[in-house]
Amino acid sequence: MSLRTVFESQPDRRYIMFGGKGGLGKTTLSATCAFWLASQGKRVLLFSVDPQASLSDIFQKDIFGKGPVPIMQNLWAQEVDADRRIKDYQEEIRKKILDMYGFDRVPEEIDNYIAAASAEPAMEESAIFDAVVDIIVQGDYDYYIYDLVPLGHALYYLSMAKVYDEWINKITKLREEMRQYDQVAATMRREETMEEDKILSELLYIKERINASSRILTDKHRTAFFFVLVPEQMIILDTKKAAALFAKFEVPLSGYVVNRVLPPDLGAGHIPEYLRNRITMQQRYMKEIQSTFGAQILAYVPEMERDITGLPMIERLAKRLFEEEPKA
Repeated sequence: MSLRTVFESQPDRRYIMFGGKGGLGKTTLSATCAFWLASQGKRVLLFSVDPQASLSDIFQKDIFGKGPVPIMQNLWAQEVDADRRIKDYQEEIRKKILDMYGFDRVPEEIDNYIAAASAEPAMEESAIFDAVVDIIVQGDYDYYIYDLVPLGHALYYLSMAKVYDEWINKITKLREEMRQYDQVAATMRREETMEEDKILSELLYIKERINASSRILTDKHRTAFFFVLVPEQMIILDTKKAAALFAKFEVPLSGYVVNRVLPPDLGAGHIPEYLRNRITMQQRYMKEIQSTFGAQILAYVPEMERDITGLPMIERLAKRLFEEEPKA
């Protein structure tokens, strides 16, 4: 198998995620994959919710908080502005309170609470999660490439769908029970049918959005998740642990990509002892990676002589990954 074979043999996989610890090259590989798919005539959106996102850097274009920005033919990139999203989220909450309860303005104590809640980490995470749901349920593109935040945060985001779903199920059940009692009371008083329960409708709307995104993220036919790792001991151990955790959330693991592999001929001739030791150490960990992950390794990404920034370098790496025969 190779990355190219994965995409060509499973064309229904539209949602692609690259994950791993921070600083391993997830953004580089996400951009390279997006570039190759776009060059094959597919409409591709590459997006990130990482507050330290580097899509702007890798494409050498300011895209932060600007929505989907065209990069080249068939390719758009988007970096979610969490602060802007939180403000929009707060305004949406205020508007719904006014609509649901018919207030002329939001009561001061409630407005103060909404403002104070913006400082809570949960508000940022909820707003970002909502942004992800917005992006992936629209279905405007052939492929969605999700440049995940580092593993710990990624696991949190992936778990939020189930947490939210369970919470909303409980609230919805209570709301439905209350509405049944209210309906009985209204009938006994011979009153007209009650007005639509706007709060219940809103809860059901949120529940359906969360379920839609959860179905996508755990759909083995439509979603592919690739772990990025490098030949280092701690990274190998962390990747094994993370793969086990992701399995608990039923995220379809599609394979591993080994990044920053030193060229095999680098150790030829006279080289400094420090460099020779680094090469020997990497070779040892490469053997461990091969014995641990085996056939699940889809690509070995060479250590390039310069940073992967700008379309020419991304194109060059894409040719190495998708058009050359994979080799360790």
